[in-house]
Amino acid sequence: MEMKVMADTLWVLITGMLVFFMNLGFGCVEAGFQQSKNCVNILSKNFVVFAASTVAFWFIGWGLMFGDGNPFVGLQGLFMTGGLDNSPATGDAYQGVYSALNWTGVPLAAKFFFQLVFAGTAATIVSGAVGGRIKYFSFIVFSLVLVGIIYPISGHWIWGGGWLAKAGFWDFAGSTVVHSVGGWAALTGAVILGPRFGKFGPNGRINAIPGHNMALALIGALVLWLGWFGFNPGSTMAADPRLMSHICLTTNMAACTGLLAATAMSTWMLKKPDFGMTINGCLAGLVAITAGCAFVSVSSSAIIGLIAGAIVVPAVIFFDKMRIDDPVGATSVHLVCGTLGTLFVGLFAQDWVSPNTTGDGLLFGGGTKLLMAQLTGIVAVGAFVLVASSITWLVVKAVMGIRVSLQEEIEGLDIGEHGNQAYPDFVGRKSHISYLGVSNSEGRSS
Repeated sequence: MEMKVMADTLWVLITGMLVFFMNLGFGCVEAGFQQSKNCVNILSKNFVVFAASTVAFWFIGWGLMFGDGNPFVGLQGLFMTGGLDNSPATGDAYQGVYSALNWTGVPLAAKFFFQLVFAGTAATIVSGAVGGRIKYFSFIVFSLVLVGIIYPISGHWIWGGGWLAKAGFWDFAGSTVVHSVGGWAALTGAVILGPRFGKFGPNGRINAIPGHNMALALIGALVLWLGWFGFNPGSTMAADPRLMSHICLTTNMAACTGLLAATAMSTWMLKKPDFGMTINGCLAGLVAITAGCAFVSVSSSAIIGLIAGAIVVPAVIFFDKMRIDDPVGATSVHLVCGTLGTLFVGLFAQDWVSPNTTGDGLLFGGGTKLLMAQLTGIVAVGAFVLVASSITWLVVKAVMGIRVSLQEEIEGLDIGEHGNQAYPDFVGRKSHISYLGVSNSEGRSS
């Protein structure tokens, strides 16, 4: 027993560290997809958001999500300040405080750390979608509310033993719990903020604002790909050799087919294999397989990634046509593909992969019961997060304001919000524009 607890704990902590490392991946992808004048700002947001998430989740989010309570919210263990545990690793007398996590025998601190890095991921998703025009401290305040209240409440419904779990909804590693929640929050933020200056012109014209460093974006994508081998297999929260290995394979397969599908789709729709779309295709496959990685076969994971990668390209184009400005495609990757991935559990699940869990999905003779449970969860979580995040954004807007001034947006948030630049030794933007004889508004895509 002691050796098993030791192995399980080591596995949970190492994979949790990999998920933590995904903060670097998000920071690099988002910075690469942004203009150089906003590079420090996006990096700083991704750096500070995990610290804010840690405080918010420790202070109240953990208890709301995993504390025993009612089907809608946790009411016990609201402050992670004591040594309460409910795991066989310690034999502590406080059984029932976090009974939703009784199924894993690692110590409470390991459980908390692993769930914390997931909570932080939800907040980083929002950062890129609102990049280039949001006030720094307004974003931090929103992140505190998201990780402290919104994310834990919907998470309690699924992972905290709440009503969706009891209704037969399954989301192994968070296509809905993490990615769709972050995607809905990102979408509402992008809509309420409005587009970046110059993104959309008259008569429906869409002006491309290219990212400044695709090498940085590639580094970030590879870091995220690596981190996903903690995100998905680590969600076993036990060193189960067969299941860990299977999840690694399904995760990797979906990433690869998503990458290839997005490359092909962008070639067909945009006449060139757009590299940004290729990156987002890889991430789309990873997001889509996250819900079902422990419930579907490797062959099914290839199909799931293929569909997600193919859909993410028209999804990005669709949001542009709707005049919703998302500089990194976060809504397309995390919201659209997170929703699809959750739904795919109802189609592709096979009971032999993880016996006595989901049962078989529709395509393998299981009927529509699982599919309807998945659809119910998607709609319920989407409605809650859409309303809750919209209210939060509007309150922050009324109290603090959420958008920087037009002058600051044109000159760049690095100078306006932080007083420094990512590339101070490069030719100054104003002098460069002046040299070319271009006006400020025309040179906005520096």
